[in-house]
Amino acid sequence: MLILSRKENESIRIGEDIEIKIVQTGKGYAKIGIEAPKSLMILRKELITQIKDENLHSVVQKEIKLDDLSKKLKK
Repeated sequence: MLILSRKENESIRIGEDIEIKIVQTGKGYAKIGIEAPKSLMILRKELITQIKDENLHSVVQKEIKLDDLSKKLKK
């Protein structure tokens, strides 16, 4: 992991077409701006985790329902 210190209005460049800029800082937070190609998906990590958890829960629920259906069909 690369760790860099930046102040407000300072930036970090990633490759040719991604720029991360510190927009505002305060006690316990930092607001950042990201300039990147529109084809690049940018998501917060906690959102990705939530989506994965919901998808896993959905799969488990569907498996239970399929097991119930299978049992009923065997009767």
